[in-house]
Amino acid sequence: MTSRSNQAFLLVLAVLAVLTPLAGGISPYYYDILIGIGINIILAASLNLINGYTGQFSLGHAGFMAVGAYLSSWLTLQAGTPSGPAGLALFAAALLAGSLGAAVAGFAVGAPSLRLRGDYLAIVTLGFNEIIKGTIQNAEPLGAQRGLGGMGKYTGFFSAFACTAVTVLVIHNLVRSTYGRGFLATHGDEIAAESVGLNTTRYKITAFTLGAFFAGLAGGLYAHFKQFIHPEAFGFTRSMDIVVMVILGGMGNMAGVCLAAALLTVLPELLRYVAHLELLPGWLRHVAENRMIIYSLLLIVLMIARPQGLLNFKPAKVKS
Repeated sequence: MTSRSNQAFLLVLAVLAVLTPLAGGISPYYYDILIGIGINIILAASLNLINGYTGQFSLGHAGFMAVGAYLSSWLTLQAGTPSGPAGLALFAAALLAGSLGAAVAGFAVGAPSLRLRGDYLAIVTLGFNEIIKGTIQNAEPLGAQRGLGGMGKYTGFFSAFACTAVTVLVIHNLVRSTYGRGFLATHGDEIAAESVGLNTTRYKITAFTLGAFFAGLAGGLYAHFKQFIHPEAFGFTRSMDIVVMVILGGMGNMAGVCLAAALLTVLPELLRYVAHLELLPGWLRHVAENRMIIYSLLLIVLMIARPQGLLNFKPAKVKS
């Protein structure tokens, strides 16, 4: 990282340290939404490296998240979930191990399949997601269909958003670096990039591995906040939620992707609130009760009105 990036990161940590006591005083409901925003930003930013900057199309990001969640949870459970400094040290080690496990999974799916492109690659990553989910469902040490619980609640405001800052900063600096230009070249024109000597397969594998690493980090944070995880939480629907965040925010636009992740975390809960607002007419509250339908319609409207993404002010490309 550059000196400016280091200064920005230290400033973020200082702000988080100041806000942490204040965040601990809000209601559990709003605190849950707040942590969810941080976790979803990590997921969206990491998928943006694969789908947005490198131009691939992955539908298996929830699978990498599952690897990080289950591996880190299993490690903390095996250690007895200690409290105090020992617990925090264990949590940090478990997060790192879960992230590395997810990175290995990302490399495993990337190496043999990244010579594929477009729809074919999407199908492979979707299949890989289902393989991970099916493996967990049949693994008794991981709780199988019952799910896995009993983890310590190690994830807090500071740890969640410090990890969010690290994720966004690392990916942002990587893409802006000399090496990172290879991701953009791969996205722009893979054949032209190869013609000037770039190994596009290596860049795609790197993007998958690093993206999976941060997805595993998000999974570990999620598991140690919810304290219970189930294989169904990491299925196709979860992967599609992350893809929508990236597309809505503007593929390759880090600020837009982070904004979209926050918006799509808050929007379902906002619709839930509207459905129970006594000041509104009964018919309107009844409509708001079907919040997932309204949520889907709002996404459709946003994609029609802003096909290039929320903060991407370049006109959308129209294929002839």
